[in-house]
Amino acid sequence: MLQRLFGTSGVRGIFNVDLTPKLALDIGLALATYTNGGDVVIGHDTRVSSPLLEHSTISGLLSGGSRVKGLAMIPTPALAFLTRELGADAGVMITASHNPPEYNGIKLFNSDSTAYNEPEQKEIENIVSKKLFKRIAWQNVKPHTVADETHRYAEAIQAAVKLEKSWRVVLGCKVTAINSQPDGFFPGRSPALEPESLRALCGVVKQLQANVGIAYDGDGDRMVVIDERGLLTPLDQTLTAYASHLVRKNSGGVVVTTAEASMCLEKMIEPLHGRVVRTSIGDVEVAAAVKSHKAVFGGEPCGAWIHPQHHYCPDGVLSSALLLQALEDENKTLAAFISEVPCYSILREKVPCLNQAKSRVMKDLEENLPCLFPSVKEKLTIDGLRLTLEGGWLLVRPSGTEPLIRITVEAENAEDANSIMKIGLGQVEKSVKRAMK
Repeated sequence: MLQRLFGTSGVRGIFNVDLTPKLALDIGLALATYTNGGDVVIGHDTRVSSPLLEHSTISGLLSGGSRVKGLAMIPTPALAFLTRELGADAGVMITASHNPPEYNGIKLFNSDSTAYNEPEQKEIENIVSKKLFKRIAWQNVKPHTVADETHRYAEAIQAAVKLEKSWRVVLGCKVTAINSQPDGFFPGRSPALEPESLRALCGVVKQLQANVGIAYDGDGDRMVVIDERGLLTPLDQTLTAYASHLVRKNSGGVVVTTAEASMCLEKMIEPLHGRVVRTSIGDVEVAAAVKSHKAVFGGEPCGAWIHPQHHYCPDGVLSSALLLQALEDENKTLAAFISEVPCYSILREKVPCLNQAKSRVMKDLEENLPCLFPSVKEKLTIDGLRLTLEGGWLLVRPSGTEPLIRITVEAENAEDANSIMKIGLGQVEKSVKRAMK
């Protein structure tokens, strides 16, 4: 059986348990084999294990005949951008993004800045699993160089965004930076963008009377924002407000998001002659759909936004600058910008389910769950089972990391949300019992 290494965002695991230096070397050698010794750029985040894993990956790449340029410590979106900008055949980022410090990961990028998709990931997995490595002779080893190319990324953002106002931003234009010292132990706050870890930033924004506060995750590919009142803006509404701005600006266009994002996207985008395309969860799938549909924008509510006119990797730094540009274009505060988007009632539940029973449960649900609702407007099976109903929706999907079936419901009011959840939860529990017999 083919060994699965990749999850929704690269190879990810606890250092020296799931992700070892030996595995990193094998992935590097597999990438060199897959690209036929192509040119590769590589960078890493602040984690204490990242330089070690980077060196291991470089050893594999050189052993397979690749020419390697190291970009040192760098945000993930900058690495993806520079993969294209420097004309490399592939890019490698050593990062576990928002995971705790004991985790690390390896993310691979194509020459056009898109992350490796599932077929490409399976090619790498096949090479690693079957040890189909192509090694070179000693005299054919290509050079490994190190260069600081981050100025190219910074210059590209400066060229993309022209701000006229003097914004007072906590981590932004007139900058008040907090927790900005690279430290792989993340002593200031968790690298995840969670409300609890952002309390200090909210307080600073309010105290300094800043226009906006911006927080990035551990590798800079996600961002969330705090409004001028010191309040964390709702993630779905922030995504939708910016997407609506772009669709208005372009007089239409496609916006890509995931099956779990709020229906407020359709409510705002469709009256503007735009269209929403939904994919399975993960920036790899979103980026692929953005490219194939020639979308004007793509994003997940977690703060991973993709701007195809610049590159195809989620980019927190670019997103925050473009959001400021949108606020300036519309002459609105952040709170006013977000307030135009409706906020609906969302419920989440989970039901224990053995991993080996998940496929049987989902098959049972696909047959029986839609029959329980009088009007199903759309049925999607791109990531679990998503039913679009009159005034709401229901998503049932197997967890990719835990022995659980997850249920998400959104409706225009709490009463309808509770009603949909009661029906959905009851059927999931029945399906799990049947599958476990």
